[in-house]
Amino acid sequence: MSSPSALAQSALQAFDDLVQASGELRDRPGQRQMAEQVARVFSQAGLGKAQEDEAEPARAVAVIQAGTGVGKSLAYCAPAVALALARNTRVLIATATVALQEQLVHKDLPALAAQMPQPFRHALAKGRGRYVCKLKLARLAGQAEAEADEDLFADEEAEAGGPPPARQDSEAQRQAYAAMARELAGGAWDGDRDSLADPPEAELWRPVSAEASSCTGKHCPAFANCTYYDKRKELVGAQVIVANHDLLLSSLGSRLLPELDNCLLVLDEGHHLPATALDQFACQMDLSRSHWVEQLARRTLRIGGLVAVSEVADVPRLAAQLRQTLLDLSRLVMDLYGSALKEAPRGGGPARARLPRGELPAALDEPLRLLSVTAESFLACVSAVAKALRAEIRDKPGEARRLSTLYAQIGMLAPRLEAVHATAQLLLQEAGPGEVPAAKWFSCEVDGEFIVVKAHASPILPGATLRHQLWSAVRGAVVTSATLTSCGRFDFFLREAGLHGDPAVATLEVASPFDYAAQGRFIAAETLADPKDAAGFNAEMAQALVRDLAAVRRGALVLFTSREQMRVAVQALPAALRETVLVQTELPRAVLLRRHRERVEAGGPSVIFGMQSFGEGLDLPGALCESLFIAKLPFAPPDDPVGEARAEWLRGAGRDPFSELVVPATAIRLAQWAGRAIRTETDRAEVTCYDRRLTRTAYGQRLLQGLPPFTRLRRDAEGRPLGVSQEVAAQA
Repeated sequence: MSSPSALAQSALQAFDDLVQASGELRDRPGQRQMAEQVARVFSQAGLGKAQEDEAEPARAVAVIQAGTGVGKSLAYCAPAVALALARNTRVLIATATVALQEQLVHKDLPALAAQMPQPFRHALAKGRGRYVCKLKLARLAGQAEAEADEDLFADEEAEAGGPPPARQDSEAQRQAYAAMARELAGGAWDGDRDSLADPPEAELWRPVSAEASSCTGKHCPAFANCTYYDKRKELVGAQVIVANHDLLLSSLGSRLLPELDNCLLVLDEGHHLPATALDQFACQMDLSRSHWVEQLARRTLRIGGLVAVSEVADVPRLAAQLRQTLLDLSRLVMDLYGSALKEAPRGGGPARARLPRGELPAALDEPLRLLSVTAESFLACVSAVAKALRAEIRDKPGEARRLSTLYAQIGMLAPRLEAVHATAQLLLQEAGPGEVPAAKWFSCEVDGEFIVVKAHASPILPGATLRHQLWSAVRGAVVTSATLTSCGRFDFFLREAGLHGDPAVATLEVASPFDYAAQGRFIAAETLADPKDAAGFNAEMAQALVRDLAAVRRGALVLFTSREQMRVAVQALPAALRETVLVQTELPRAVLLRRHRERVEAGGPSVIFGMQSFGEGLDLPGALCESLFIAKLPFAPPDDPVGEARAEWLRGAGRDPFSELVVPATAIRLAQWAGRAIRTETDRAEVTCYDRRLTRTAYGQRLLQGLPPFTRLRRDAEGRPLGVSQEVAAQA
């Protein structure tokens, strides 16, 4: 086998050949610099299982910040694919957004495959919940006869503990399922939820999705024509697989994706990885809606009797104990935290009560231990029935359809029992001296006629979780994004991602090819009101924004940090200006962007009002965004219980959470927002931020350091220019 240096050189040569062969690709020094690092890292990684007499295989990880316009997808795809083909392995690319997945699958990888001398195949990997289960669909569409004693998923929507759906609603659902079944049978639909012209809401889709807990795999009578397993076959023959961060983390330890010690891993949009990890490994349970427990018990008892599982004799007692304990916990939580749980937060959403330092009140300890033990015993009964059913399906293929239906009846509800057990376990977990506690909290909200109380628990350090769950299995990886540095340094991201202090990690910052100083201006606008005075600041900001929007002649984007802030700005708009504004909350995203493009292409002004989701991944080149307005610095919401728990832990360790956590996270978010302005080498744009803290505080100066090198200007509260900022003058 070739040496690592020879492999790297060969992969880089493949990249160079592609750039030279294509008349559309320009020579970009930064792009080649990135490709060189990718080739080096992937050639150094030791793949596969080590033999007994061999040293531990080498690990190599590159963390690369590539500014907008570098062309990072080609910079990692070309050398990675060339190396994978040379080393007889595969490339796994995980992104954070559907938009980038689609760009890779439908544009970048087909273009690369057309140019490379050695052919390769690529495929898109999705979670199985995105695909339909034909067995379930046929049942719910009325194409299969129901069991006389219990229909599949009867009362499935009774998780709220309320009455079953009205007859007209049930009939509407059946007709919707029947329409899906007709499209599937006629070939108009491939079984992928995302390819439906009008994808159904989660409540309608969930009962027909191909979830693992209700799937009997090769023993299912519909296995030969299963949409999910057909897609799995495409993955087997593909050298390049595109997935997302969620699927990557949720499938750790499974065989869905390539083994991480024997593939080349690319994590694009890598700045999302820490937050995704926290979401993935958090857990919750509903304390007040437990109708599903009785339903699961009934199914387990009935089906267990059919397959002669003696363990089910204990199910009625366990189910009764579980429901009672959930009810007791719900009452205890309201007794302990009722005042906090009756106050809805200002930003909306459920009321929350967090446990300081993750310490569980003594009153909750015993019922949670009882809940954990009961759920574990109940799960053992369910598992015994599931195991017996799989054996029956294997031994009696003629009854596979009926038995698979029974398996699905249990499998649809078992994940709720697993969630109860996992949440109880994490809530009971105590942090020893020097250990980091979990975040623990309760929430309460009104859903129709019901008061819903939930218990939540989550790790607070994504880095520790990722180090243990992900990086321990990875041999060769590239993590990339346009925003991985914070205030000019990689330290924050490395800590968040679990890579800080890892000797296998190398960092690289590749500057954007754009001439930001010539192409854009960043205006720090002063206000008289302190941004911490929400009402006063919002009113003053709205007036300044109205003044600035009057000068907009083509496309503009305004980014807000809250719905209330956006509402105040909308109300402040005069009638004529209001006609040009498209508000995120009033239109579907695709419709809003299409209207914006049509207005600008027609030569008129168009302004988008958006919130956090519009601050990233939105590509509005040229005249579509000649003006960008940032209402306020995008600090994280102050009521995030995981963030609160982490800040509390840092303070307890004598550290400053604002400087160590809040400012670096805000710097990355602000850089993302400002990055909406300049998207191509010919763009000209002006960015205005109305938060005076940028120029009046030390942390504001740190935030400015993390922005692209725009020409920086200042403006007073009356809109008068204060000249070029001192930072720009010093650089000059």
